[in-house]
Amino acid sequence: AVEEGGASFVFLDDVVYDPTARPKYIGGLRADQFTFLGNYLKGLPRDRLVVLGMHIPLFDAEPGRETFRHADRKRLFALLKDFPNVLVLSGHSHTQRHYYHSAAEGWQGAKPLHEYNVGAACGAFWSGVKDSNGIPDATMSDGTPNGYAVLSVKPAGDYALRYYVARAPDDYQIALHAPRVLRKGAYPAWGVYANVFMGQDDTLVEYRVDDGAWQPMKRVVQPDPRLLEENVADDTAERLRGFDRSPEATPSPHLWRGALPTDLAAGAHKVEVRAVHGDGPTATASTTYRLQVASP
Repeated sequence: AVEEGGASFVFLDDVVYDPTARPKYIGGLRADQFTFLGNYLKGLPRDRLVVLGMHIPLFDAEPGRETFRHADRKRLFALLKDFPNVLVLSGHSHTQRHYYHSAAEGWQGAKPLHEYNVGAACGAFWSGVKDSNGIPDATMSDGTPNGYAVLSVKPAGDYALRYYVARAPDDYQIALHAPRVLRKGAYPAWGVYANVFMGQDDTLVEYRVDDGAWQPMKRVVQPDPRLLEENVADDTAERLRGFDRSPEATPSPHLWRGALPTDLAAGAHKVEVRAVHGDGPTATASTTYRLQVASP
């Protein structure tokens, strides 16, 4: 346990290893860890920000299979229920998402319990094509680039989180994918995709074309097309493109889509995207696509 900046941090080894089981480990806590945490919490003011750091997430990664033992989670939640300001930081997945525990998982606090499953500094285990400096792309399976997060502790138990992409400007918070060219007048079946790395349920994501009106984008749970491109390139390559190929793209929980209009003039068109987070600044990104008149 560490007390820093007006918050209390408790770091827990929650990997329970059993060489006879399949899989050989599961998330959970030992009896002595519950004793330690219970004794420590007794001395804390109830309005203090309590941050729990652990490796394996508390939420189930797959429906019907425990990622963290539910009995242990229930016992942990019982210790924390009287603290209104609790944040859980977890890893393990090499993806990134925000999860809010509710009564359905046994959480009895006054508001949902926020768990931030943090992206990895090594991304997808340093896989993917190397750049000019010899560093692999390392994009994770949900389309999040490798990087790190910063927690800012605020007064009255409040906090803010921000993710920073390794070797990129601080304002790189959205990755876009859009077709390069579409037929003018075609049915508008193709769209721009925005992977908002810190996106969650309350994130407002909008787009506009050529300084037009801002329109809402639709949240979609599907693989990021940017990573699917890498998967196809790896599949069709005659030789290995890197030491390890990029991970197979998985459905991303922070991906949005907006249909691209095809009834504009032939030529290039600018697409702008903005994402307004509940606890942070507005993130922006832009790209272009062209409309071409097709010959019959």
